[in-house]
Amino acid sequence: MPRHAIPLTALALSATLLSLPLQATTSDEALRTETRKAIKEFAGELKGTLKGALKGSGPEGAIQVCNKAAPAISRAIAEKYGWQKVGRTSLKTRNPANAPDAWEKRVLLEFEKRKASGEPVQKLEHGEIVETANGKVYRYMKAIPTGKVCLTCHGTRIKPELAKRIKTLYPEDRATGFRPGDIRGAFTVIRPLN
Repeated sequence: MPRHAIPLTALALSATLLSLPLQATTSDEALRTETRKAIKEFAGELKGTLKGALKGSGPEGAIQVCNKAAPAISRAIAEKYGWQKVGRTSLKTRNPANAPDAWEKRVLLEFEKRKASGEPVQKLEHGEIVETANGKVYRYMKAIPTGKVCLTCHGTRIKPELAKRIKTLYPEDRATGFRPGDIRGAFTVIRPLN
């Protein structure tokens, strides 16, 4: 066997192994791109509805929108795309129905680490194919930065009458004390792949 046979074989094997993740990345990127579009639609519809409520009936109206309209918008987007879940979650939830599952919590904690190391909140996202008891799903999360308007209901200085209304609608509320630029939570998606 010539001396160069081993290095060439190793090189061929390396080239084959290097090409495998590229195929998976292309597939993941296509899933991510499609999922981003749905999240953008969900976020846009929710933001528009909240802005309208804020303008029309103030923060108390917006709280009512979050309580009733946000879950309906979430369900409508999930049904439109035929996905298992389109929603929001957080480490500090207002609605216990939005509490993160183990996978979401892990991603949210990773987002916090990435933010602490200087990554902009607006760019924090994560997607991966996950094997479940019912088959493969694509799971995706995109961080939601705390903006100025969020502070009215989620900040450190919530007006007493608004705080009372929040407590009435959400007795288990933990979604306060945020500052501009904090990770308010994340959009979350589960897409069946089978």
